[in-house]
Amino acid sequence: MKIFIIEDETVAAQRMLEMVREIVPQAKINGPADSIEESVQFLRTHPMPDLILMDIELVDGQSFEIFGEVEVTCPVIFTTAYDEFALQAFKVHSIDYLLKPIQREDLQKSLRKFQQLQQVYSKPQPFNMDELLQELRRTTAPASHPQREHFLVRQGQRLISISTPDIAYFYSEDRVTFLKTHDGRFFSLDYPLEEVEQQVDSTKFFRASRQYLVQRRAISDVFVHFNGKYKLALKPTANEDVYVSRDRAPDFKKWLGA
Repeated sequence: MKIFIIEDETVAAQRMLEMVREIVPQAKINGPADSIEESVQFLRTHPMPDLILMDIELVDGQSFEIFGEVEVTCPVIFTTAYDEFALQAFKVHSIDYLLKPIQREDLQKSLRKFQQLQQVYSKPQPFNMDELLQELRRTTAPASHPQREHFLVRQGQRLISISTPDIAYFYSEDRVTFLKTHDGRFFSLDYPLEEVEQQVDSTKFFRASRQYLVQRRAISDVFVHFNGKYKLALKPTANEDVYVSRDRAPDFKKWLGA
């Protein structure tokens, strides 16, 4: 079995490699590739693998773009941090999805499913990206998750409890997650932005981009940007420009007007 891993987070990629080797020791593993460019280059210059384990968010964009650059004729297992209800869309043409942080038992079940369905994929079948995207747009309602009222952060030798309504936005910088309060204080967190997104009220916080999860009250202005994007002015000011992508723009408009 030939497996190609696409994952841009170093820790997650190493963990994936280790788990695959434990579960399917006979597999030949390529990767991990951490970008659309590297993934496309590999798929163009190597025989098609039997299976791809594919993260959705990569360093240079969403992995959906890979399918527009090269024909993928093998099954895909997506790995992602999107909420569970929306992820039902990925069952249209993929074998399965794994919700981060990935558990060994879940990966084992997905690989077992793939092995059981290998006969179905014995002939090349192009991945229908248009159908997947249409299904994704129909299933964007968020799943319910326990909502945190406080986040525990460290300040020197002290532990401080920050009330969630006091948080203007969460953001990721150099693979570290931070929160910034409405009064301008900021603190680091011990877990990734994907986990934070699952623990806050989706009616109050919106995942504007891969790096930013913003509270409604922190958005002081919204500007129409080129190519269908929105540029957000946040209060307090963010360290960089914050954009809502064209794909997320319709959901953002609905959320903002709710």
